[in-house]
Amino acid sequence: MPETRPSENASRTELMKGIELVRSELQRVIRGKADVIDQVLTAVLAEGSVLLEDVPGVGKTTLAKSLASLFDLQFQRVQCTPDLLPADILGSSIFQPATGEFQFRPGPIFCDLLIADEINRASPRTQSALLEAMAEAQVTIDGTRYPLTLPFIVIATQNPTGFEGTFPLPESQLDRFLFRMSMKYPDVESEIALLIDQASAEPSDSLKPVMSRNDLVLLQQQVRDISFDRKVAEYLVSLVGATRRDSRLRVGCSPRGSKMLLRAAQARAVLQKRDYVLPDDIQAVAVDVLSHRVASRNLSATSEESAQIVRELVNQMEVPV
Repeated sequence: MPETRPSENASRTELMKGIELVRSELQRVIRGKADVIDQVLTAVLAEGSVLLEDVPGVGKTTLAKSLASLFDLQFQRVQCTPDLLPADILGSSIFQPATGEFQFRPGPIFCDLLIADEINRASPRTQSALLEAMAEAQVTIDGTRYPLTLPFIVIATQNPTGFEGTFPLPESQLDRFLFRMSMKYPDVESEIALLIDQASAEPSDSLKPVMSRNDLVLLQQQVRDISFDRKVAEYLVSLVGATRRDSRLRVGCSPRGSKMLLRAAQARAVLQKRDYVLPDDIQAVAVDVLSHRVASRNLSATSEESAQIVRELVNQMEVPV
């Protein structure tokens, strides 16, 4: 099993070796999903959160917990239900009779990685409790602001097929997620390998940290320094502008979406061991970044239909050379 990498003064080479170890270990646990793993790692390096939308049992929670183990992150898991209250996530002030004062007891949101299972089963009031934390890495409780430690990542899951007793995430909440993506079912060979691997034990239970949380923060800082030229920026803005003009969409992507798309492209460049952004990076992340930031004129349209529209726009857009 790989050993933890040193975090103090780690060089770019050491950090890249570490992220490759994380990638290979995740591929050992989550079979046949190299593309999903790369997208989740991209989101983590871009300091973004992920909404995994898929049927139960395809490995969404396992992927999140494995990620926390490999980066040595403190994680908390919240099972969302209709009776879950904001205080159950954020924490609350408890009266102490001995001192006659209120003492704040932090909730599960005070961690490095929060896993929110079936987030669409929580009430809108509870869903909105995550907004400030995901946008500003802080929470406000009883008028007092509490900063969250960095890195802070939310990986939320939801089942797109079971709608009874659910509360669809509003557009303002969806916009806080860098990626909305699906894992889908594994292919035949990957599912056979999964059964063999997990016949006697869960591979995820044996995972050990291969990078420290400080290493992750260093890589996240390096992502911000990845360069891009004006042609790449023009290509990105043209793609985002196309979502605002498309007749099939009633709402296009906002300027914040443009910034998130660029940050994701920078993170992908790091994963590809480059210090500059290419149009290929933008194309690779565009669907997962933009599809939940647009709204179809067809009110009954599914998330896959929005993704298909964005995919078509990406394919139609002229790529700069």
